[in-house]
Amino acid sequence: MEGQLVTPLRKKRLRTEELYTRVPEIEAKLVELEGLSRDDLLARIQILRRDDPGYVPSECLVYFVRASRADNSTAGFDRLYKVLAERVLRSLPRAESADGTTTSLTNSVIRDRVFGRFIELLSADRSEYSEKLDYFEVRFDGALASLRRDAQEQAWRDENRSTSLEFDEETGEPSEEVERAAGSFDWSSDSEIDGADYRFRLDAAIDALPPEQMRIIEMLRKGVPIDSKEADAVTIAKALGKSEKTIRTHRDKAFAAIRAAMSGEEP
Repeated sequence: MEGQLVTPLRKKRLRTEELYTRVPEIEAKLVELEGLSRDDLLARIQILRRDDPGYVPSECLVYFVRASRADNSTAGFDRLYKVLAERVLRSLPRAESADGTTTSLTNSVIRDRVFGRFIELLSADRSEYSEKLDYFEVRFDGALASLRRDAQEQAWRDENRSTSLEFDEETGEPSEEVERAAGSFDWSSDSEIDGADYRFRLDAAIDALPPEQMRIIEMLRKGVPIDSKEADAVTIAKALGKSEKTIRTHRDKAFAAIRAAMSGEEP
């Protein structure tokens, strides 16, 4: 492996036509890892703790799995792939409860769909370079979270295809459960995946919003409700002097912009 150059990515951004690039830390780590023997690399990828100095980021692991396409033997690929597959599965919701007494069909479906889709992308790349995998080298957790959101929304649609949606009798708006299932942005689920890095990117995406949308999002993050049946309650609608419907419209546009920014694509 010593002396090899790090292969650049090929995927281009939709509007600017600029090539995707890895973050500097990942690029530097790849240069370091390229200097290791195959056995040393395989030993390093067994490290599970992200705070361990020897930990190999998943972006780098994807790179080496893809690079093994040029190997004459599949032995190296098999060992790299096993570790990568385990990392993907660990990041997905478990179908079984902690005590093992119950099983969530929805989580099982999400788990199967995300893992299956990832394997499809990986398999396509094995036969010929697939640009769809490039984002996993740029932001692995974000790319995987995007697959998970798609699977969650599809699971929700399948479950509710023959079920009428529940609406609030007074406002006529969908219930909180329906809004969450339909894709309202979840401030906690993805942050648990990406940690501090996710929060940094999320803050940057929010700062880029138009002022009114940014104020709405910040108030939502602080737990301020859009509206309330209690006359004295502090709400976003009251604070901004807008109707509940207008606030929800701005919120949805903000969520769409944040999702686009977090996925690495331009809205």
